[in-house]
Amino acid sequence: MSADRSVSQESSANGLHRATGENVNICVLDTEVYSNTGGQASKATNRGAVALFAAAGKRAGKKDLGLIAMSYKNVYVGRIALGANDAQALKVLQEAEAHNGPSLIICYCPCINHGFDLNSQLQHQKMAVDSGYWTLLRYNPALAAEGKAPLILDSKKPTIPVAEYIYTENRYKQLTRNNPEVAKKLADDLQKEVDARYAFYDAMSKDTEGLISL
Repeated sequence: MSADRSVSQESSANGLHRATGENVNICVLDTEVYSNTGGQASKATNRGAVALFAAAGKRAGKKDLGLIAMSYKNVYVGRIALGANDAQALKVLQEAEAHNGPSLIICYCPCINHGFDLNSQLQHQKMAVDSGYWTLLRYNPALAAEGKAPLILDSKKPTIPVAEYIYTENRYKQLTRNNPEVAKKLADDLQKEVDARYAFYDAMSKDTEGLISL
């Protein structure tokens, strides 16, 4: 299993493209910044987060690496947050290992650049999932061959607003001090993204006929 600690989504996507015909397992530790070079913003950085090269808050949304992988149809994809649901994480690891083809596991990975007490990261990961900021799911191509929806949504519908989660982190909170109007607009936009993403994956999890195009 290889790990992309820098969370270069561009590199991961290119590597996945080359590996789509191989029986390999790829693990991405998603910190949402370039953690190995100082915490610069990347295509993995979410809307509204402050990072190097995005001092005024990143204005664009995050690239969905998992959805890109699903579009190949033969890639097993799992999104996990070990601190939020260790049983689901173990199931993803087992299914990825059993899959006869490429597998991609995307792990929620807290980072010092997020600006919160890492001693509380188990509770923090749970908040990320409860708010819908991080979605737990499994995409198994083998299920489609059985006439089932290939996507299993392990996350429940969000129970807390995304702002309640993101403002526990300094990378989001500092924008409320420097430019509160922009911070609110970006947080509102992020909430809309979170809601739309959950609705989309929920629909995918019920799509047994492959009607939703990726």
